[in-house]
Amino acid sequence: MKLVDHVVRSFRVAKLFRDNTERINNIDFSPSGDLLLTSSDDDQIVIYDCEKGTSKRTLNSKKYGVDLIHFTHAKNSAIYSSTKIDDTIRYLSLHDNKYIRYFPGHTKKVITLSMSPIDDTFISGSLDKSLRLWDLRSPNCQGMMHVGGRPVAAFDPEGLIFAAGINSEMIKLYDLRSFDKGPFSTFQLSMEKECDWTGIKFSPDGKTILTSTNGSVIRLVDAFQGTPLKTFAGHLNNKGIPLEASFSPDSQFIFSGSTDGRVHVWNAETGYKVCVLNADHTGPVQCVQFNPKYMMLASGCTNMAFWLPALDDM
Repeated sequence: MKLVDHVVRSFRVAKLFRDNTERINNIDFSPSGDLLLTSSDDDQIVIYDCEKGTSKRTLNSKKYGVDLIHFTHAKNSAIYSSTKIDDTIRYLSLHDNKYIRYFPGHTKKVITLSMSPIDDTFISGSLDKSLRLWDLRSPNCQGMMHVGGRPVAAFDPEGLIFAAGINSEMIKLYDLRSFDKGPFSTFQLSMEKECDWTGIKFSPDGKTILTSTNGSVIRLVDAFQGTPLKTFAGHLNNKGIPLEASFSPDSQFIFSGSTDGRVHVWNAETGYKVCVLNADHTGPVQCVQFNPKYMMLASGCTNMAFWLPALDDM
């Protein structure tokens, strides 16, 4: 089945989970699409089985808190940032709930985390105005950049370059092999007046870059020229929440949650609003992602919703 407008409009909540008591702050699918990992403000990590539509396991991080959780390349381990005590990044074995390694270095809250799609490299950024490169195999920082502002960062789909969004007005592109030489490209964009960039993502085809904000605007720029392409709006964000915007695997659609508990979908090329999906979300939908391998959408407020196309309606 191909993801086209009428298929997207047919999506319905197939399964709703109530495993959390506070807002889900980050979600991540395993590269194979069979598992979903969530972190939440109640200090819980939940692992879901996407094939069976079940909640597999709940782990607690009560001492350190948990945010920005990501699978590593092994399905049984994850990295995440702390929300309490310190700003250390933690590498956790999901199999036995033990820490494999710690990555200390940031001196303020970590606000961006991105795992390389090809190897054990990951990048982190913090309110200490720095970006750090790491290797899962070593607790020592592999490289550090002072960026002079609030950063967001992401790897491209090939894992060869990374983008750093700085102070909600500038995107810098770095070659991973020579990042110490500085960015090979810098795009100056008009500064967000009303909000901050809270996330940045390359499209799966690598051609565009999407910025999420804590306001009610999402922007798409050309990944090669930095040209502004589209602005997506019409969703509600009156609470300053970092609403995640994300792509469908074919790069054709953009998804975002809303503070009114709904999921908005746009056509990435035209900017046209395809539909607004209504769910049983009781609060702001901070996290929305499409499964990389299966025809399935996930969205989270305090509850976790799995969406599937309603084939009977087609």
